[in-house]
Amino acid sequence: MIDEERPLRFGANYVPSAGWFHSWLDLDLDRDAVAHDLDDIASLGMDHVRIFPIWPWIQPNRSHVRARAVADVRTVIQLGAERGLDVCVDLVQGHLSSFDFLPSWMLTWHQRSIFTDPDARAGLRCYVEELVRELAPEPNVFAFTLGNEVNNLWPANATRFAASTEWAQDLVEVVREHARADQLAVHSLFDDAFYAPDHPFSPADVTTIGDVSSVHSWVFNGTSRIDGPLGPATTSHAAYLARLAGACGAPDRPVWLQEVGAPSPDIPTGAAPEFVRRTVEAVSAVPTLTGITWWCSHDIDRRLADFPEREYDLGLFTVDHVAKPVAHALREAVESARHTKHEEPQSIPLPTDIVADPSTRSLVAPGSDFHCAWVALGAQPGGSRSFTPPLITPTTIAQ
Repeated sequence: MIDEERPLRFGANYVPSAGWFHSWLDLDLDRDAVAHDLDDIASLGMDHVRIFPIWPWIQPNRSHVRARAVADVRTVIQLGAERGLDVCVDLVQGHLSSFDFLPSWMLTWHQRSIFTDPDARAGLRCYVEELVRELAPEPNVFAFTLGNEVNNLWPANATRFAASTEWAQDLVEVVREHARADQLAVHSLFDDAFYAPDHPFSPADVTTIGDVSSVHSWVFNGTSRIDGPLGPATTSHAAYLARLAGACGAPDRPVWLQEVGAPSPDIPTGAAPEFVRRTVEAVSAVPTLTGITWWCSHDIDRRLADFPEREYDLGLFTVDHVAKPVAHALREAVESARHTKHEEPQSIPLPTDIVADPSTRSLVAPGSDFHCAWVALGAQPGGSRSFTPPLITPTTIAQ
């Protein structure tokens, strides 16, 4: 038996209830609105938030970082501290809720690639250096993430493996140069890095760059079509990603479930609380897991146009600050996970080395023979809610 009495971070990706992230544009930051939102989060017993300053609104010119905008970010961090919340600051936004945010000096006739253009790279280093230097002294800042799923930006910012890897390594070093020794530097990618054969970001980017392997689990990637909203493939997807991360890097490297949510229509409203319970139960059985950060804190006001339908209702709270059933289910599930013992898992070898040969990544994607075998091995007989995520071993070890 594995004793899971261990610290397990529990938090939310902070989406402001009023005005979404456009609230960063307000001439005067609404401290009361932010405080109310953070009170909601703290009321669930959470210990941290991940915040998303919007890059083009802070660095509107390659040589200019707005001091007022940085001060607003610091204010949000300090309001979090007053409520006992640690903060992860995401830097390059980048991509949020289906929208891309790039500064004008990257666009129009400039058409610079953030990954390969030397002027863009110089501007990014300046931006990251300025924010980290200014915000690292705040005692409740525990991490800096380079950006939110920056691999969403590659179609318009041509890159290849070597360039995207070097880009991340470079900026992680900038973070480390100006952050405190106890603050994490994190590189965040969505799951095509593990699953898509032609994707120009490697699984090794997740599992070797920075201080933790961060995974983002979204079952609308096709997983929910395998066995429905409460099937074992769907509710174990976060655990599967965590195990894949362990197989593609050092087996004892910490894993942070940095994003996970219950998106409709894949997860109907009535099934969402049980989806939460089963997902947390499965992923918390991975002993290298260090934290769960739910997406997201608050719904998006439906007066805001053009979001994909699933984005509006992902919050733990409504825009009127009412805790939804998923919020209560999440709090109970995490508290249970902190005090649960898990059986020793069975193991299964990867059918291919997706780090050495990324073109074979489809062999481990959701619905592949390997994934289905992994799910079958971890599922308990009789349709029990309990799932023991099998250990995934690299092919080099299995042979």
